[in-house]
Amino acid sequence: MSKLFGTDGIRSRAGAYPLDRETVRMIGYALTERLRGSDGEGTRFVTGRDTRESGAEIEHAIHRGIAAASGEAVSAGVITTPGIAFLAAHGKFNAGIVISASHNPYEDNGIKIFLPNGRKLDSDSERFIEAKVEAKIKVPETEVVLDDSGASALQSKYLQHFGTDFALLDLDGLMVIADCANGAASFLAPLLFRKFGGDFETINAEPDGRNINRDCGSLHMEHLRLAVLESGADIGIAFDGDADRALFIDEEGDVVDGDAILWIMANYLREREILVGEKVVATVMSNIGLELALKETGIELVRTAVGDKYVLDELLSSGASLGGEQSGHIIFPSRSLVGDGLQTALFLLEAMTETGRPLSRLAEGFVSYPQVLVNVKVREKVPFEEIESVKDAAGEIESELDGTGRLLLRYSGTENLARVMIEGRDQNEIEDLAERLASTIRAEIGEEEGE
Repeated sequence: MSKLFGTDGIRSRAGAYPLDRETVRMIGYALTERLRGSDGEGTRFVTGRDTRESGAEIEHAIHRGIAAASGEAVSAGVITTPGIAFLAAHGKFNAGIVISASHNPYEDNGIKIFLPNGRKLDSDSERFIEAKVEAKIKVPETEVVLDDSGASALQSKYLQHFGTDFALLDLDGLMVIADCANGAASFLAPLLFRKFGGDFETINAEPDGRNINRDCGSLHMEHLRLAVLESGADIGIAFDGDADRALFIDEEGDVVDGDAILWIMANYLREREILVGEKVVATVMSNIGLELALKETGIELVRTAVGDKYVLDELLSSGASLGGEQSGHIIFPSRSLVGDGLQTALFLLEAMTETGRPLSRLAEGFVSYPQVLVNVKVREKVPFEEIESVKDAAGEIESELDGTGRLLLRYSGTENLARVMIEGRDQNEIEDLAERLASTIRAEIGEEEGE
């Protein structure tokens, strides 16, 4: 069976399979069939998109597929990914559908599906849709208009819930600059943040369909850093294209990444006695500095595989109240089961205003350790534990790091590459250690010159 869904929905070049019109219609049709109630009653969806020029066409195609299966869809227009997840959970909808490729360039697009319980579409439903698409199901021709006349009301419903969750937040006296990545936050962020007072400004908030994520947003923070330093702002916020993540610039011009956010929020929540289980959930990519800093204060860092779905699974199974990724995708499960850059920013601003400390002070105590990553081309992906010399070399390195560093050895999911990542206190030392292990891997399974 062909696989459409990755760890974050469907993603490809816009207009190419599976984001061509006919396949998207099949996806909409199959999804409606899958989620239709046993009583045969109608199925309702809320959809939305980011600012890519391909978004409206893909959204229209999925509406046509839904209508062909006797379902109904309403559009929230240009809205953030967590905005659609919120609406799916707080309206009479069977699911919410987002047309977005997150931080990717404008040529790409994608489809993410959220259930009313706040979680992404389950794997059984994904397999059902994949089987239908592979079978090239016949979708009846339907003509529907992409009607987003109700978009403003749906967007307002999403934004209004922040007023309740952060009712006491007052940004008077603070200057905030947001880089909206020419994406979904471009229109919503000003509407939201100006309700809390203070001086709020935006950059890269003029989307033209093709400039989403281009040299801006959370992947390119140089312009935001300069804007913060030149204006004397208290904080800079950098969203990605669909605003499900956010990174920050403090008042001194330093980057506050996802690990630093987890450190700040862990301390903030614990001070208020709402850090459940004295633990934080992060992925294997989070810096060893976060683990050591949390350990010093008696907080456990629980690591998962890379991907927000794995973070969420651990949060729900353990009951922990905070988790996220280095990329700035932060989840507060008591509020939402998806990362929301707007929410993360409001939490961080709440921590600043309640404690009276600038962002740089809140981040004190966390030091990001040097990191080195070496990629080794390999002939085949033999499990490392089955290669004696590699297993021995890795064990020796972990002994030498002795708790003050970390080795992560894994294969690429898409290429014939072994990835050797080492963190530690000394850059030269970890570079030597990484090259030692890389050389061992090359000698055993490395790709020959000219292959």
